[in-house]
Amino acid sequence: MAENEKQNNLISRPPVVVVLGHVDHGKTSILDYIKKSHIAEKESGGITQHIGAYEIACPPSPSAQADGRREEKDKKITFIDTPGHEAFSAMRSRGARVADIAILVVAAEEGVKPQTKEAIEHIKKSQIPMIVAINKIDKSEADPQRVKRELSVQNILVESVGGKIPSVEVSAKTGQGIPELLELILLVAEIENLKADVSGPAKGLVIESFLDSKRGPIATLILEKGVLNKGDVLGTSSAAGKIKIIEDFQGRAVGRGLPSMPIVVLGFEQVPGVGEEFRVFEDIETSKKEIKIPIKSEPEVFDIESEKKVLNIILKVDVLGTLEAIKDVLKKIPGDQVVLRILKAEVGDINESDIKLAQGGRAKIIGFRVKTNPAAQKLAEREKITIIIFQVIYELVQAVRQLLEKRIVPENVRTDLGKIKVLAVFLTEKNRQIIGGKVIEGKVQKGVFLEVFRNEDIVGKGKIIELQRDKKKIGEVTKGQECGILYEGDVKIEEGDVLQVYIKERKKTEL
Repeated sequence: MAENEKQNNLISRPPVVVVLGHVDHGKTSILDYIKKSHIAEKESGGITQHIGAYEIACPPSPSAQADGRREEKDKKITFIDTPGHEAFSAMRSRGARVADIAILVVAAEEGVKPQTKEAIEHIKKSQIPMIVAINKIDKSEADPQRVKRELSVQNILVESVGGKIPSVEVSAKTGQGIPELLELILLVAEIENLKADVSGPAKGLVIESFLDSKRGPIATLILEKGVLNKGDVLGTSSAAGKIKIIEDFQGRAVGRGLPSMPIVVLGFEQVPGVGEEFRVFEDIETSKKEIKIPIKSEPEVFDIESEKKVLNIILKVDVLGTLEAIKDVLKKIPGDQVVLRILKAEVGDINESDIKLAQGGRAKIIGFRVKTNPAAQKLAEREKITIIIFQVIYELVQAVRQLLEKRIVPENVRTDLGKIKVLAVFLTEKNRQIIGGKVIEGKVQKGVFLEVFRNEDIVGKGKIIELQRDKKKIGEVTKGQECGILYEGDVKIEEGDVLQVYIKERKKTEL
């Protein structure tokens, strides 16, 4: 193909923007303000649980209107919203890999946090332009200058402190700075001169995927080049299929997908892997030749050793990217005392086969944003199978930790309290005695255990049933005081013996 023909096949495409930053620093809230759809309010706990891709149309910029410039039509921007929770590192990395521009969101009152540093690393590795959005500028404790200083420690120098990285102060609550942020994105995109070849077969990346109980495998795609049409045959390294339906990010049917456009497709025969590249093939047979059939693996076992207690679980999750993240964070739970074994981990609702596997494997079923079909629910109730479903990832992880801790046998911990010198033996009958003594160390309490020492050797054990002082029942005697003791034990105490007093507590060990 001649060079001028290649140029004719290139079209300008919208920038793909990834929004990164620490949890709860306002990434979704910024997008929420931009697209006016209140995504943050719909998210459980206010945290985005899996990647969302959104396309917005920007009206002519305020500066363009002020300068009298005419822009023919609204300019589009595709945003990828990535989760901030620590479990979703792989998903943030994937989001940065597909994007053209990264927005680093830092809360003005909190500054640089652990996931902020992680996001900076993802952006640096991807080598894409960065814009810093200092959010929550409306708060009274906001300190944007501190944020800039902390960013400089991470070698992120914004323009206002002599660097080259553009920054803007914004408020997702009031909208302050949002128009300037959008204008910055379009300016950076213009400088990058983003183009895409639409002459060849479509190619791109799977952003998210899941199994819908009614519609089957569904995948969110972003095209890098080409045009994707209904009826095209797609293939990745793990799945293939013929496209039946193409929808935009709002679920509306569209005729085709263009570069940078986030689309949802139905037609894959299996759920494709998140982060996999897809391309168009001539037919299904050819596409399936590209599939690498996974080897069936045994149930996942983390740090298993012989004679350890084991917790078996079945993990059912709504989307594949979240499944990866949950499995990754569960691997980090210490397995020194009890082992976590995942019998099955997959996307989709809880079904009868899950219940039967849980029954045979004595497992608990852990669900994340999924449902239990009616037949499975009845079977679970009949067989007394535990099903726990969560909407927020850290609640799921905490519950798994608690289930593991319940399997740890509580440890008996001994604490020495004090010593008594036996001064007299007043009464002896069967396994009980009344003795008199003096506390020579620490303290003595009613109901505690004791060891009987004679000539520095242990000759028996017992328990203090009752304490008296001045012919009155008391609960405790301290060093230097004399007391009467009702003792019960396996040996007869003699005058001159020393009694070591102690308590035993069942201490639950944490992971």
